[in-house]
Amino acid sequence: MKGTKNGIIKNNIKRRPSLSKPQTFLSLGRQDISRVPILLLTAFISALAIQSRISIEQLFGGFLITSVLLFILYKDIMRYKPAYINNYNMLILLCFLLVFNLLIGRLFNYLLYSLSKGTGFVSLEGAIFGMPLPAGAMLVTLLFDFHTAITFSFTMSLLTGLWLQDASYIIYAFVGSLTAAFSVIRCKKRSALIWGGLYIVLVNITTLIIILLFEGDLFTTKTLSSMSFAMIAGVSVSAIVSLLLPLLEYTFKITTDISLLELLDLNQPIIRNLMITVPGTYHHSVIVGSLAESAAEAVGVNPLLARVSSYYHDIGKVKMPEYFIENQVVTESKHDSLTPHMSSMIIVNHIKEGVEIAKENKIPQPIIDIIQQHHGTSLMSYFYQKAKEQKTDILPSESDYRYPGPKPQTRVAALIMMADAVEAASRVLTDPTPARISSLVDRIINHIFLDGQLDECELTLKDIHEIKRCFTYILTGIFHKRIDYPGFDFTDEGIYREQTKVDKVKSAEKNKSHKEGTQVPRSQRS
Repeated sequence: MKGTKNGIIKNNIKRRPSLSKPQTFLSLGRQDISRVPILLLTAFISALAIQSRISIEQLFGGFLITSVLLFILYKDIMRYKPAYINNYNMLILLCFLLVFNLLIGRLFNYLLYSLSKGTGFVSLEGAIFGMPLPAGAMLVTLLFDFHTAITFSFTMSLLTGLWLQDASYIIYAFVGSLTAAFSVIRCKKRSALIWGGLYIVLVNITTLIIILLFEGDLFTTKTLSSMSFAMIAGVSVSAIVSLLLPLLEYTFKITTDISLLELLDLNQPIIRNLMITVPGTYHHSVIVGSLAESAAEAVGVNPLLARVSSYYHDIGKVKMPEYFIENQVVTESKHDSLTPHMSSMIIVNHIKEGVEIAKENKIPQPIIDIIQQHHGTSLMSYFYQKAKEQKTDILPSESDYRYPGPKPQTRVAALIMMADAVEAASRVLTDPTPARISSLVDRIINHIFLDGQLDECELTLKDIHEIKRCFTYILTGIFHKRIDYPGFDFTDEGIYREQTKVDKVKSAEKNKSHKEGTQVPRSQRS
């Protein structure tokens, strides 16, 4: 026993090489170095975009400043959202948005300056307040998250202030960008983009008045033109984001809440086929969606992604629906005539079929990943036990009766795995009281945890406790009690007894009518 403990301690030490060499903010790993070329290219293009005059010195200085700001942005994302950096497409997208925002600002500045000159505005300096710089922060919030948008807005504001050589404009750009980010945190409809533009108009005008007041230019000819361009900026942001968002979603294979809501439409071909072909699986998926969505709210992940993924997680069952118990309408199971190994292969195949259907219908990659991961490498215990009970010389291998995986990589995938297992197990409860439901939820989730299915996601013990509480609450509401209706007996015995009475009455009426029909009147007798 002592040797075993020493072995465990030694293994734990080997698994933690990072303890001896802690990483600092300035340290770069091998993966970080591989990202350097794209960051340097972005810094160089950004330095070109912020040039106010043709000068090698200014270009080199701008390149160094931009590199420092990009390094800070990169390390911040690595600290809080490393998944974005690990995905090379997301890093390219972030760099593209930074460069695009600077270039579109430069273009609008030129066009608005020319417009103000052509329309005869006395003050031409107000054109800078019409640049739609908040569009970048709004897109980053929709495609990444709010935290990334804050750092992005800070970087963009500093670069723009450096280009314009105006410290007060940094405040204007930063406040407008934060407003844009705040306005679409819970964006569920494309109309929210229009409202976001209106919020930007109001905040831009307010910030502009404060800046002009600080500079002593509030009651000058500059005010009217500047406020007009500030309104143009808000409207331009809504237009740019509305046009660019679908293109970026399609090009970089990113799923936003707006596209998730479109997938939730019951007229989607996959959902409609699920409702008609496999109504049992569809009903199961709806309940799994309710469980996963409530738990997602509790643990702080995207509840809409949890619900949509739940609706699509079992779409592979449409290929062979009769082999899944929720779709069987006869008492005899198709698996009774098959070997346990063949049955397990059919059950496992619904994962592969689901992935193929999802790819054919261009379902977003996060949902496809959840389709693959929602069973992890869990054991099909029913068929494994059935195989063990067969009288053979060789015991069945447990690996032949496990799903191929991978294990859930995200908290949403883990939620759907647990919700799927809990919903299926709840169907066998004979008397679903709250205490029994709570015990069932606790037992199923503990089994998943001890089986190691949650080892590769970021769920904490506190999250698991919240998930159990939410699942118990939802299932208790589903399996609620009903009062007995007066005059009706819905037990099996009552139904059969009532049916027997009805049959007796019908039989008596039939015999009576038969006797009356066979009697002949005296006048017609011979």
